[in-house]
Amino acid sequence: MAVSLPPTLRLSSGPDDIQHPHIKFSEWKFKLFRVRSFEKAPEEAKKEKDSSEGKPHLEQSPVVPDKPGGQNSALTQRPLKLHPKFSKKFHADGKSSDKAIHQARLRHLCRICGNPFKSDGHNRRYPVHGPVDAKTQSLFRKKERRVTSWPDLIARAFQIDVKGDVDSIHPTEFCHNCWIVMYRKFSSAHCQAYFPRITTIEWHPHTPSCDICLTARQGLKRKRQQPNVHLSKKLKTVLSHSRREHRKRAQARVNSKEVMKKISNCSKIHLSTKLLAVDFPAHFVKSISCQICEHILADPVETSCKHLFCRICILRCLKVMGSYCPSCRYPCFPTDLEAPVKSFLSILNSLMVKCPAQECNEQVSLEKYNHHVSSHKESKETLVHINKGGRPRQHLLSLTRRAQKHRLRELKIQVKEFADKEEGGDVKAVCLTLFLLALRARNEHRQADELEAMMQGKGSGLQPAVCLAIRVNTFLSCSQYHKMYRTVKAITGRQIFQPLHALRNAEKVLLPGYHPFEWQPPLKNVSSRTDVGIIDGLSGLASSVDEYPVDTIAKRFRYDSALVSALMDMEEDILEGMRSQDLDDYLNGPFTVVVKESCDGMGDVSEKHGSGPAVPEKAVRFSFTVMRITIEHGSQNVKVFEESKPNSELCCKPLCLMLADESDHETLTAILSPLIAEREAMKSSELMLEMGGILRTFKFIFRGTGYDEKLVREVEGLEASGSVYICTLCDATRLEASQNLVFHSITRSHAENLERYEVWRSNPYHESVEELRDRVKGVSAKPFIETVPSIDALHCDIGNAAEFYKIFQLEIGEVYKNPNASKVERKRWQATLDKHLRKRMNLKPIMRMNGNFARRLMTQETVDAVCELIPSEERHEALRELMDLYLKMKPVWRSSCPAKECPESLCQYSFNSQRFAELLSTKFKYRYEGKITNYFHKTLAHVPEIIERDGSIGAWASEGNESGNKLFRRFRKMNARQSKCYEMEDVLKHHWLYTSKYLQKFMNAHNALKSSGFTTNSKEVLGDPLGIEDSLEIQDSMEF
Repeated sequence: MAVSLPPTLRLSSGPDDIQHPHIKFSEWKFKLFRVRSFEKAPEEAKKEKDSSEGKPHLEQSPVVPDKPGGQNSALTQRPLKLHPKFSKKFHADGKSSDKAIHQARLRHLCRICGNPFKSDGHNRRYPVHGPVDAKTQSLFRKKERRVTSWPDLIARAFQIDVKGDVDSIHPTEFCHNCWIVMYRKFSSAHCQAYFPRITTIEWHPHTPSCDICLTARQGLKRKRQQPNVHLSKKLKTVLSHSRREHRKRAQARVNSKEVMKKISNCSKIHLSTKLLAVDFPAHFVKSISCQICEHILADPVETSCKHLFCRICILRCLKVMGSYCPSCRYPCFPTDLEAPVKSFLSILNSLMVKCPAQECNEQVSLEKYNHHVSSHKESKETLVHINKGGRPRQHLLSLTRRAQKHRLRELKIQVKEFADKEEGGDVKAVCLTLFLLALRARNEHRQADELEAMMQGKGSGLQPAVCLAIRVNTFLSCSQYHKMYRTVKAITGRQIFQPLHALRNAEKVLLPGYHPFEWQPPLKNVSSRTDVGIIDGLSGLASSVDEYPVDTIAKRFRYDSALVSALMDMEEDILEGMRSQDLDDYLNGPFTVVVKESCDGMGDVSEKHGSGPAVPEKAVRFSFTVMRITIEHGSQNVKVFEESKPNSELCCKPLCLMLADESDHETLTAILSPLIAEREAMKSSELMLEMGGILRTFKFIFRGTGYDEKLVREVEGLEASGSVYICTLCDATRLEASQNLVFHSITRSHAENLERYEVWRSNPYHESVEELRDRVKGVSAKPFIETVPSIDALHCDIGNAAEFYKIFQLEIGEVYKNPNASKVERKRWQATLDKHLRKRMNLKPIMRMNGNFARRLMTQETVDAVCELIPSEERHEALRELMDLYLKMKPVWRSSCPAKECPESLCQYSFNSQRFAELLSTKFKYRYEGKITNYFHKTLAHVPEIIERDGSIGAWASEGNESGNKLFRRFRKMNARQSKCYEMEDVLKHHWLYTSKYLQKFMNAHNALKSSGFTTNSKEVLGDPLGIEDSLEIQDSMEF
């Protein structure tokens, strides 16, 4: 072999417990062959036996020499004479035995440096191949290094490729010293670990002149031998080189100890071992002294490798020399330091020491030393150590203000004296300058720049969260915000707004996927990862759906991760609610969270410009609102949070955005089914989330009420709204509803719709289409979302206003007299009504009824204006009474809490609804004979039952989701320059940030300052031409 190893590389010949199993098998096979040869040639065997007397045969150790020189070994003896038939086999067996012994010796060598493992007293070794162990991963993770496998780590540290190693040529493990060298190279410390080699060692296959086997044979000496004068020149060179290296290492250890003493510099605050009153043995003194400064242990700490140091000494050494133990160089970090056992501390504190004062000859225990020294105030030689009676020394920032003052009292006096002498008494400037220099020394220049700006009176500008709130609420794109940031900085000379990278860091805390959490029991079919952000809504499907790229169709958050982010966003509100209810902050629940789910189509969102892949023209958004949070306290549930504006777009958090048609049942099922599966899993589990430093438990109740008529029919598998089955709450047909306008009850449910779909699909009774349709009551598709039977208040208003608009037209044309009017005449009535409403009420004609038009149309003033076009006074009275009854009923389903906001209307609702139905069936019989609209039916028949069950209808409406439609268009325009994939991600991200209560507080404070007329004085801002509020005014009015 071409490598030269030092004489320390001496291994014992393979004993029985480490030799390769093939060795004994070869020996057994050879004995068997030898016996057979004896049977066939007894004379030759007899001669062989006579010639081999006094010589060891193969069963003895093959590598142990008989003579001190080691030249008459078993492997160099004259070979035994065997039968010619077996001579070749014996030669091959000898070769395999040598290779096996060589391979066994390789297991005792380090792959990197070639040293034997016996030089390490702890026999620590690491595999060359395979994944990195957990301990090494944790240590490298503390240094912000990511490692995966040993071969990659060795290649990066030593430039050695071990992936092509062969077990018969290369060792399979490396030593702990090489591991330390590897760790030191990646820890960026000031001190380097000792590495015995400069060049890379080369390994070669086994040969008869193998240096490893030769060195091992020469190294097996039972007694001390005389130096061999016939050593080769190479071995002499290696021996001298090894001795020089040994002296260098010893000198390096001495120098290192001196350096550590200089680093600790504790001679004035720690007691020397010479002050011990009793002359203890040396090993005892060493056990109670610090291994760095060699003084008596002061505030002792113990490392993970069980070495003892003074706390201040080890912390200083770790900071300067790197994260390893100064005694054994084992990896060590400040977080690993622990207090010794109490028995050791009691022995240490009971030691008697001499008082160092010249006029005092007393001997006191170490525990009472501080108290004794305080009596020698006039002595300048008294040493005061920092031992606190064995208690772990707390960090300065963890102390109370009084304790901080006590600990820093002497430093405060020195700083004050320096400030009075040099800086005219400006203690603040001296302290800030010291802090600034400390930041600069640690390369924390960003914080240093902010501190320096504050010292110069310029300030550090707005917080990143405030800048993020301004950007999101003013719908500024990246380029627009950056342009504003540069403009304000150039005009004012101050960094008022933060750069974009600071805003992105602030976004991470507010978006889902940042906070850790846990479910008990774990969610079924849902990953346990908590760092999940925006994902594809159609992940796992084909690359395109109807020629649309999959990654551009839908983007969503994971449901549980989004709920956690929403709860953490409301952390201050929840804790404040607990305080307002006189509850303790440390209550961990369980909290019950009621969530309103909303889903609605956003209509046509197609872009008439731009390029990129074709995407669907319509969009759908699935969102949720945290309505109420209660906590179990005793035997009752206490409400700690309730959404004050449940129909605002500011509290309706988007969960999924998809470019699809809401009538496309297949696409909706593919996108929303994973969401529904996550929701169903969360119903039977509890969320464990740390809030306010305490692990709290949350349960969730989901209510799918924010759906309009069309979407309810789609997700529950019902026929379209023009069906014979008029209602999504009961089984009544249109004819039955017109004959009985008031008395109906809620009969439909999600479970019943699933059963009816199975009947529709299988037709177990072999009925005709009409009979089967009548049996399933209009269910024609599979329901995939569970909805709560309710009324959408917004669309109820719009539908009822559209019906009144039609009644006004028919009353103008006197249809009650002439029901057979032509289509041309009906259009003329509509034109007359539009013209008169525009003239009297300033209501412009619209193509489709919307919420704003409906609110302005449904008033008594509008009825008075319409009555001017109707000649009959009797019809005037009927119209006025009909509108009056409707306006009395409307607050019941529009208010968030009708029992508090309109109790009189709630009590009179049944009477008013019956009178309203009576007017429809008598005065307006021409319109409602045998038919009724969907929303009139729900308004008259189902409102009292829903109010009795839920307490409100308006609070559970989808108005917040509808209000968010305009936000989708604005955020899409804000990110229009990006690709379609990233455009949807940014729309979802910015829409989520827009609903953040944390950011809303900043915007509310900013708007309050603006509304109160707050202005900044330019003289108070060091003559800046543009103040903070002025810049915000400009930013609000900028048009890009």
